[in-house]
Amino acid sequence: MNMPSTPPAAAAHTVGVQAGELERYLDDLLQSARFRDYCPNGLQVEGVRPVRRLVSGVTASLALIDAAIARGADALLVHHGYFWRGEDSRLRGMRRERIARLLGNGLALLAYHLPLDAHAQLGNNAQLALQLGFSTTGTAGENGIIAWGDIECPTPQAPGSVGEAPSMVLADLARRVEVRLGRPALVLGNPERVVRRIAWCTGGAQGFFETAIDLGVDVFLTGEVSEQNHHLAMESGVGFIAAGHHATERYGVRAVGEHLAQQFGLCHEFVDIPNPV
Repeated sequence: MNMPSTPPAAAAHTVGVQAGELERYLDDLLQSARFRDYCPNGLQVEGVRPVRRLVSGVTASLALIDAAIARGADALLVHHGYFWRGEDSRLRGMRRERIARLLGNGLALLAYHLPLDAHAQLGNNAQLALQLGFSTTGTAGENGIIAWGDIECPTPQAPGSVGEAPSMVLADLARRVEVRLGRPALVLGNPERVVRRIAWCTGGAQGFFETAIDLGVDVFLTGEVSEQNHHLAMESGVGFIAAGHHATERYGVRAVGEHLAQQFGLCHEFVDIPNPV
């Protein structure tokens, strides 16, 4: 998942870049062919003009589409696009309205799901680690979709024995998450448990809790929570933090948008449409 070593020449795109070229670049950058995903990754809706102005956001909701149109965008880059496996494929109701708004304004839609989660530098897991102060030691799961490592803790005022690593308890980590992500976190497990090693996977990854437990971590962080996660936390002793699906996935798509802006000389803006989930 290394970034391409030869960026496009900026001078070649003074009049904009075709969305198809952005797709080819992102497919290479994010190694999208390696992933078995729940939706098509890449250019989901074609635009009508070269891309000079790019808007990025988490989900291709009508509110984000309208925000992109209001900013004069030529293309929209999202993490959650359309055409999910198993959903009704008919263009009716809100699905028709979203597609009609894109087509009616000539706006291209690029969407990358699992490939954007897992990229080692720009992905959601990597960018969330930067926000929350996690150092990445390794990855687990298919295509490294789960990250694990250590929590960077402040050095205590009165250190213990020589060589003792600084640590914090689960409640302290939860407060850090709430402050840095700007939303309440749901915490399962003993709030006084000392936590040093953590696994995390952004979004709706609560089903990976047992995998995280098997990694020998002290706490698992993801976006959402399910009923059974409470019992797993209590019986395993491993803490669980649900920090919000949207809140944990704001950073990767923004980083990719900024990267494209630098590589292709685009004007880019990340637009955060609030979502409490």
